[in-house]
Amino acid sequence: MRRGRGKLMGMDVLILHTVGRRSGQPRETPVTWFADGEDARLIVASGGGSLHPDWYVNLMAHPDRASIELPGQEAVSVTPHRLDGVDREQAWQRVAAAQPRMAKYQSRSNREYPVIRLTLR
Repeated sequence: MRRGRGKLMGMDVLILHTVGRRSGQPRETPVTWFADGEDARLIVASGGGSLHPDWYVNLMAHPDRASIELPGQEAVSVTPHRLDGVDREQAWQRVAAAQPRMAKYQSRSNREYPVIRLTLR
């Protein structure tokens, strides 16, 4: 991923840098992303199960320590914001249109996937 094109199963992937909520240790997780203007990215906390993925819990526990790494670039600090209501619905529609498999995954889950906007700091 770091030397490649940043794609997985046809989806754009970035490396999300977080800090473990209990351990305080740095974590790096490949995550699918979707463009949201020039200075922001959308990510979805799908994780495939009934619980939110660890990276999401870590991100929300330490939002001030988050950064992202795009292929061939250095990590840059971001500010995460969980979208709710109309903002989430509009963002979700863009995500589902860009990658229908995400909507398919969501339809099989008993929880609503959080959509997070990562804005460059």
